[in-house]
Amino acid sequence: MLVYLGWFVVIAVVALIGLWLYFSNVETPSYVVVEKDGAIEVRDYPALIAAETQQGGSRYDAVRKGFSPLAGYIFAKKRPGEKIAMTAPVAQIADENGWRVQFFMPSGYALDTLPKPAENSVKLAEIPERTLAAIRFSGVADDALLAAKESALRAWLEAKGRDAGPAIFAYYNDPFTPGFLRRNEVLIQLEGE
Repeated sequence: MLVYLGWFVVIAVVALIGLWLYFSNVETPSYVVVEKDGAIEVRDYPALIAAETQQGGSRYDAVRKGFSPLAGYIFAKKRPGEKIAMTAPVAQIADENGWRVQFFMPSGYALDTLPKPAENSVKLAEIPERTLAAIRFSGVADDALLAAKESALRAWLEAKGRDAGPAIFAYYNDPFTPGFLRRNEVLIQLEGE
């Protein structure tokens, strides 16, 4: 019986590592690190295109509800045409209407070469080049952990005398990835840079 349990644990660990490798082997937006201070980086990002949807409710509920229409768009479930490759991260930004949830489009696409969304809830948005401060961390990104990391990043920016915009929460892994293997970030756009 103990032998079977041991094999089960080995198979489960191998399956989790395989899932993690599969889902972590996706394109991420390129950037150039222009400043580094421990876990904090200041990065220059090129212009990007995002598919996005607006969701209300709690942060947790909004990212869950936003994922479905965005996945339907990239996997051509609710529109004609070819699938679009999954990328990372899934981004989430609070605004006056609730939460904006975004998937970034793979490089090589332009706004006019992307298929048009079939659902009114999905929009394509051009994001101009920008400078973001980022703090990277692992773990399950719950409200408390995100608030702590955002607070640390804002304190660093304040100490540097930099003007900061709203926080962007970025999740790089699927929900099956163990917390210690997850990559999460809080990013804050630097105003005037």
